[in-house]
Amino acid sequence: MYAAVNGIDLYYEEHGEGRPLVLLHGGLGSGEMFAPVLPTFAEKRRVILPDLQGHGRTADVDRPLDIRTMGADIAALIEHLGLEKPDVVGYSLGGGVAYQVAFQHPERVGKLVAASAGIRRNAMYPDILAQQGQVNAAAAAFMKQTPMYELYARVAPRPEDFPRLLEKIGAAMAVDYDYTEEVRALSIPTLILAGDADMCPPSHFVEVFALLDGGLRDGGWTGEGRPKGGHALGILPGVTHYDMFLSPHFVSTTLAFLK
Repeated sequence: MYAAVNGIDLYYEEHGEGRPLVLLHGGLGSGEMFAPVLPTFAEKRRVILPDLQGHGRTADVDRPLDIRTMGADIAALIEHLGLEKPDVVGYSLGGGVAYQVAFQHPERVGKLVAASAGIRRNAMYPDILAQQGQVNAAAAAFMKQTPMYELYARVAPRPEDFPRLLEKIGAAMAVDYDYTEEVRALSIPTLILAGDADMCPPSHFVEVFALLDGGLRDGGWTGEGRPKGGHALGILPGVTHYDMFLSPHFVSTTLAFLK
């Protein structure tokens, strides 16, 4: 299905029934990447599964790839579908977009889960920043044997746009960012998730949790010392940035927090 929202024809799917949950995929992927874990999410939830700008079945439009704009797309989709404060769960790029939905339109979000999504560019390991600096249209030829290209070529409305997507993603990753103050101001119950071998060190996600009043004191016998906003932190064992979205720990921890 497509929704004409915020100047883009946004592709989305719906799975399951129950309280709505918006599930946002990572960069160079699509909602389809969640296929192995989607049945567990959809068992008791109505899962809204969009393809972000230029990804999957959503064609690109004449604007930069910017997580703030993509956050506005998802907020507009929530309004378009008449969803009442859905929970928003995002992984990697989708985690950054999920943050933006919460920053811009907190009144439209129930709970937030941001997985493998750092809030400062300089929190990433230096070798990762160097790798990101090599992502551009010229890299398309080297990526044609990857699962990411296979998925894109199979479902994209214009498969020939793949170099353009790489160019836009490379440009987006080169932009400095720091969402410290926006995170500090979050009032929506938020779960920060990361792998123990993620793209940023675990200490960064502990730092993010501290912005939400977490990890600053003993929690107390009855939880009276836990963060006042209902926030939580999860560092998942045996998980990297690249397999986070398939981890059973990701699914079980997310659903436990949302419940």
